[in-house]
Amino acid sequence: MGQVVTSDEEGMRLALQLAAQAAEAGEVPVGAVVVLDGKVVGQGANAPITGLDPTAHAEILAIRDAATRIGNYRLSGATLYVTVEPCSMCAGAIVHSRVARVVYGCTEPKAGVVESAETFFTKPFLNHRTETLGGVLAEECSALMTAFFARRREGKKKLRSASPVADTIQTRGGEDQ
Repeated sequence: MGQVVTSDEEGMRLALQLAAQAAEAGEVPVGAVVVLDGKVVGQGANAPITGLDPTAHAEILAIRDAATRIGNYRLSGATLYVTVEPCSMCAGAIVHSRVARVVYGCTEPKAGVVESAETFFTKPFLNHRTETLGGVLAEECSALMTAFFARRREGKKKLRSASPVADTIQTRGGEDQ
């Protein structure tokens, strides 16, 4: 913690490292880093499955970590680097914590609310404006997600062929973690 970040690419590379850690733990590979005054003050890797917490998205964990470390729930002036376009829950936390800027890697067509499924940060009812920048190291962020879900699908195929009971088990869970 406290690592100096001098560019958006540098911040995103740190978030990518955390995303890789999430993937190793079996989580959807999303990583997030909060930078304030050029220094990392918070970080998070997706953990809803291992943490048994549907709110344990990388952005939320990074915001919580940063708020605890700086001793303030307001992160005014901070930049949040995240490997994937934030969802609505995370966008709400970003606004409530007063993050100044969100920099993300790849888009999330199904649930992203910066530009994909919605444009949350432009809504007139919001009492805080957050600047956004997408596409930073997008290819690397997207490749990590694609590889993760390819491995996951391959694992499900192997499980299905191994046991007729596995089909029933697999259909109860989704890929929406």
